[in-house]
Amino acid sequence: MPATAAGAGGFRRIGVIARTGHPRVAEALDTLRRLTAERGVDLVMHEGFGDVPPEVQKFDASIDLLITLGGDGTLLHGARMVSPDGIPVLGVNLGRLGFLTSIGPSELDALVPKLLAGDFWIDERFTLDTAVIRPDGRRGPSHLTLNDAVLHKGGLARVVRLSIHIGPDEEEIATYTADGVIVATPTGSTAYSLSANGPVVDPSIDCILATPICPHMLVIRPLVLPPSSVVTVRSLPGSSDLILTVDGRDGESLGPDDSLVVRRGDRTVRLVRFPGQTFFSTLRRKLSWSLDPPDVTD
Repeated sequence: MPATAAGAGGFRRIGVIARTGHPRVAEALDTLRRLTAERGVDLVMHEGFGDVPPEVQKFDASIDLLITLGGDGTLLHGARMVSPDGIPVLGVNLGRLGFLTSIGPSELDALVPKLLAGDFWIDERFTLDTAVIRPDGRRGPSHLTLNDAVLHKGGLARVVRLSIHIGPDEEEIATYTADGVIVATPTGSTAYSLSANGPVVDPSIDCILATPICPHMLVIRPLVLPPSSVVTVRSLPGSSDLILTVDGRDGESLGPDDSLVVRRGDRTVRLVRFPGQTFFSTLRRKLSWSLDPPDVTD
């Protein structure tokens, strides 16, 4: 999705979720409390946060912005919470790699004032709608997918036989034996799909990626499909105990006659970025696409 510029911040009520038990959360939260209090902005915590200081309220009303303290997993969780309301998300990286998070804890003092002054831009990210279709045509729950939907074998490390179809007529693209398949967004191109030799895709390009996991034929390659594509994945006879994982969190079992259907979602995820932060600057820092040592912590 194209990026959009932001005007004045206008944030009066900011929500926070955090990775439970992370040793750097308390320090980052103290910094946020100080910076927001100095500017008359309310800070509210998600109810599952745990030990919330008495002067910090829990979620009990609408928020203008969500800040996540953790890694990409925490950001993905928070984005799915607020995407129905179009609330932007700022990720603070307390982990290691952090492709989706925008800043490190050491940058809070410099960048939170810019955030509250409106000196930022919004990065609109494409999502997928993922669902399991039962043999009788019943559709399972829809899963908002920002990174990827992964269909893989549960239990023992065995391969599966899958067929991939595209479009309303379900034209067959390929049939192969593999450890599974990843159907990803451009955002997810730098996640599990990248580890499976999928392409790196600029997130401003709307498309759907289908990346096989360790296929048993070298000629089977990842596909880049139009955003209007409807991708259907079926297991072939002999494959069982399949599991769907969405953005590394949701799990759902598939029976031998079930189908996985993935299409463009009707929502976007709005990520906060600051001037000078681009997709390619992130690649240079996180993947060492430069001669300088990588920065994977902040």
